Amino acid sequence: MSARDDRPGRSAHRLDLDDPRLREFWTERHLATLTTLRSTGRPHTVPVAPVLDLDRGVLSIITSQGSQKVHNVSASTGDAWATVCQVDGRRWCTVDGIAQVLSDPPAVAVAEQRYATRFRIPRPNPERVVLLVTIDSVMGSL
Repeated sequence: MSARDDRPGRSAHRLDLDDPRLREFWTERHLATLTTLRSTGRPHTVPVAPVLDLDRGVLSIITSQGSQKVHNVSASTGDAWATVCQVDGRRWCTVDGIAQVLSDPPAVAVAEQRYATRFRIPRPNPERVVLLVTIDSVMGSL
């Protein structure tokens, strides 16, 4: 967990990756929002269908190479921070960390398989890449 989570009032919502409620909540079929930063520093928030891999401490999102979110992560001059927030009524969970773009076929195939398990078989997309977020912190109310 990051030192950023030590701010006053943050500990009540801090979650650990070994919390069993995380696995349950992130295997249910919910969409989420992804926020990345444009080169201007302005946030770019879009709906996504993420898959959380608690065993590896990462979250993956399949998307197209030409998307704005991929551009934002690829164009980052430093760490490309990304935040994903999933909400279901009063339950919510926010995951943030450093994002990277993976385009190699084996990584894309694994992400597609995980997406198919949680959501449905993805449509064919020859421009598909994976946004992989290495988890830095998790907070929520589950």
